[in-house]
Amino acid sequence: MIIFIGNLGPQATEEQLLNLFAPHGAVDSVTLVRDRDTGQARGIAFVEMRNAAEGETAISSLNGGMLNERVLRVNEARSKPGEDAGQPSSRARDHRRHRI
Repeated sequence: MIIFIGNLGPQATEEQLLNLFAPHGAVDSVTLVRDRDTGQARGIAFVEMRNAAEGETAISSLNGGMLNERVLRVNEARSKPGEDAGQPSSRARDHRRHRI
């Protein structure tokens, strides 16, 4: 299960998120989203948990909780509208292609 975390402060770290979610179950990965050009945190992250039931428990326990004096938004990650969750988007890197 992939979990979305929003409203993170710029000082949030992957280690903090791992420590926040670990008591609720096995965490496979933590991805703190950063700006590609500046490297600064964008205020969102994704946590992947092995077990869906543990993920649901983490969501219900942590949504509205605090981290670094900010109220967290925690819910199950959703795919973008109009995209198949199992297939990579053909438009995902379209902005980087050079057109002749």
